Amino acid sequence: MEFDNDHKTFLKALLEGDRVLASDIISNLTDNNHTINDIYEHIIRRALYDVGVLWEEGKISVATEHLSSAIVESILNELYSKIISRYRTDKIVVAASVEKEVHQIGIKMVSDVFEMNGWNVHFLGADTPSNDLVKFIDTVNPGIVALSVSIYFHYPELLKIIEIIRQRHPLLTIIIGGQGLRHSSGEITKQFDRVYYFPDLYKLEEFIKKFDKYGQKDIDKISR
Repeated sequence: MEFDNDHKTFLKALLEGDRVLASDIISNLTDNNHTINDIYEHIIRRALYDVGVLWEEGKISVATEHLSSAIVESILNELYSKIISRYRTDKIVVAASVEKEVHQIGIKMVSDVFEMNGWNVHFLGADTPSNDLVKFIDTVNPGIVALSVSIYFHYPELLKIIEIIRQRHPLLTIIIGGQGLRHSSGEITKQFDRVYYFPDLYKLEEFIKKFDKYGQKDIDKISR
C-alpha cells in the first residue's frame, strides 16, 4: 500500500522515541501534498493503534506508550498552521474524551477535521468530567458534540454522558469514536437517536459537509 513504508518507519520512530525522525516523516508527506486526513488515517492513527496493541499484549511498557503519545501530540501541534481554515462558519462543536479516559489524540484529530471545515471548535481534551461537560454544552449551545473512548473499559462512562446529554438536549447530534468502540459502536447507535459512529476521518468529513448543508434540524436526511 502507498503509505506502508512511511507507517512502518513512523511506528519505529515512535517506539524508539525519535521525535525528529517522526516529525520529518510527517513534514515530507505534507510537502508532497498528502492531505491531513491521509496523514492522520494512514500514518498517525494506524501507528497509534499498533502502539496500543503492543501495550495490551505486554510487548512495550507504559512509558513507551506515553512517549509515543507525547511525540504524536507535538507533531499535531506542528501541523496546526496547515489545518486552520480561513473559511469560517457559525457552527460550534464541543469535542472531549469521556470521564476517566486519559487519551486525547483521537479526539484531537477529530477536532482538526472540524477546524479544517471552518467550525468553531471547543476542544476539551482528556478525562472531561461529565457534569462539567454538560454545563459547558449548556453554555455554548453546540451543533455537535464529539466524544471519544480509547479503552473499552470506559464504555460505561460514554453511556452515562450520552444519557445525561440526551435528557437535557433531546435533539443534539452526538458523534462517537475511538479504538475502544471498534467492536461495540453498533449497540450504542441503535440505543440512542442522533448518535453516529464513523470508522475513519473520511466518513466524518462527509458527515460534516452534509451537516453543513442540512443542519441539525434535518439531520435525519443524513443516512447512517
